[in-house]
Amino acid sequence: MKRPGVPLARHLLRVRDLIDRAYAEPLDVAALARSAAVSPAYFSRSFKAAFGETPHQYLMSRRMERAKALLRDGEESVTDVCMAVGFSSLGSFSTQFRRFTGESPSAYRARTAGEPGPPVPQCYVRIWTRPRP
Repeated sequence: MKRPGVPLARHLLRVRDLIDRAYAEPLDVAALARSAAVSPAYFSRSFKAAFGETPHQYLMSRRMERAKALLRDGEESVTDVCMAVGFSSLGSFSTQFRRFTGESPSAYRARTAGEPGPPVPQCYVRIWTRPRP
């Protein structure tokens, strides 16, 4: 999400793509700032000005989105999901998950078991179900 009146610099877009790609790896502000070749303080301020949230908040939201998808699938244990999305402690994962969703990972899994992910746009459904000659 681009904030009005704030130009997006290429280094910020590259770092956001890095976070999207490597969310499960240990990423901190200093490492992200190094990849953008700027100071950590400048990086944090410019990232928040451009995207409306801090680099840490953005990273956590990517991890939580992936965790929710893995929990909905129900194939992995909560501990495995915790490790797969980049947490090293089940307690910190559960705390962050509850902060983002309002419920524990186990409760989320029980409530959403078997639910499909985000809805597929109708145009894709028509393409995939169109008879083939």
